[in-house]
Amino acid sequence: MARRKIKKKVKRTIILLTVTGIFLILTSITYCYLATPMDKNSTATIEVDIESGMTSKQIGDLLRKKGLIRSSSFFLLYTKMNNCSYLKAATYDLKKSMTMDEILTTICTGLNYSKEAINITFKEGKRITDYAELIEKETNNTFDDVINTIKNKEYIKTLINKYWFLTEEVLNDEIYYPLEGYLFPDTYQFKNKNVTPKEIIEKLLDREEEILEAYKEKLTNKKHTIHEYIALASMAELEGTNTENRKKIIGVFENRLKKGMNLGSDVTTYYAFQKSMSSGDLTKKEFATFNPYNTRAENMLSLPVGPICSISSSSLEATTEPENNFYYYFVADKLGNIYYTKTNEEHLKKAQEIKDAGNWIW
Repeated sequence: MARRKIKKKVKRTIILLTVTGIFLILTSITYCYLATPMDKNSTATIEVDIESGMTSKQIGDLLRKKGLIRSSSFFLLYTKMNNCSYLKAATYDLKKSMTMDEILTTICTGLNYSKEAINITFKEGKRITDYAELIEKETNNTFDDVINTIKNKEYIKTLINKYWFLTEEVLNDEIYYPLEGYLFPDTYQFKNKNVTPKEIIEKLLDREEEILEAYKEKLTNKKHTIHEYIALASMAELEGTNTENRKKIIGVFENRLKKGMNLGSDVTTYYAFQKSMSSGDLTKKEFATFNPYNTRAENMLSLPVGPICSISSSSLEATTEPENNFYYYFVADKLGNIYYTKTNEEHLKKAQEIKDAGNWIW
């Protein structure tokens, strides 16, 4: 009996070792297969644009679509195995002859990126015309190349079909630039200076879509249209300096809209007349002139016809989560302080106090 038991144990051990061996061999073969080059004889360069904010999974999916790796899931596992949780955003020149390790090392270290790649930083609170000037400076495009692309309604219609947040409202003939307020400010990398206006525009719109997803539920309620929310956010961008005071400012705007008052926002008047905020005071005539952007005009009792600048996440948060308050007026001094009042008399008194203290903005 003892011998039989020993034989059974030996047999079980042999079977276990055999199965384990086969498993290890298959795992090793699979690992080598997934980690080896897609085509070790390939010399062609494949451009891979890894954008800021992309996850390891998204990068793996992109590499698989480009034919550089066999499995995005294995790429994700491989990054964890090699403690490479931070993959650097850049435009890389990769090849199918590269191993998984070579590809990961390249992206993890930021080496071997395209030498012709350029970085452009688009700032919040800027107008489309500012962006066009920047693109002219940093690329081989002219200011007119950018503006003509942005004002091409047939092109805009294709974008409306592509992006859920762009609606027919941007095609309003009274709007100066259809994409004003929709190009998200951030630092972007492009393949080289020959990048086209459309490539730039759609890269910024892709980023806008990522940002807006977090606010989609609130942006699609019945209080305002998405376009109106973007317009409000653009006003908050220029009127406020941080999320907290922007929430108060949006609260003031909402109160005035409910009461049937004009919004009285100076920044919209500057945009209406396409003047710089640093150019000094506008005239009484300009403030009083009706313009679909000028919310200072007494008979302009609605939001401006469209956004007036690029917007940050801070302004989006403020616009979708405004402070419920009882103020109808606000005024800022040159030190960045913002004062809120309930009546016009209080507002005028506070403005005079700021002037008397020598802290008036202009």
